[in-house]
Amino acid sequence: MSKQLVVVIDSDAIIAQTNPDDALHRKTLEVSLKLISLNARILYPASTLAEASAHIQRVLKDSISAYNVAQTVRSPAFEIVEINQDTLSLALTYFSPTSSKKNTLFDCIVAAVAEEKQADAIFSFDNFYKKQGFKLASEL
Repeated sequence: MSKQLVVVIDSDAIIAQTNPDDALHRKTLEVSLKLISLNARILYPASTLAEASAHIQRVLKDSISAYNVAQTVRSPAFEIVEINQDTLSLALTYFSPTSSKKNTLFDCIVAAVAEEKQADAIFSFDNFYKKQGFKLASEL
């Protein structure tokens, strides 16, 4: 029996899923369907939900979708990963003051969770993760 695929989700995938006008919306839905067909275990870092919700509320001005993303933490259907001091310490190994302004501590936390959970991929379209040696979910 083969091991279940483990995928850590990043905020860009959540944002694209909730926003039909996002350039990656269609691609995100395709990847989501593929992950479902592969019976992948999707891990949601708590920080990713907060980041996605804040972006949807502030930038996209969609408080209802932001609220719905935040409510994900209450659903037993979603596997939420708590972020503790060990995770943050590991995240700092991916964080650099000379990296792109797009590669935030939030991204480093996703990478740290992926490392801790020995994830097979990260559901994101950010090349930062590929540069760190991770596979993207779109490559599965």
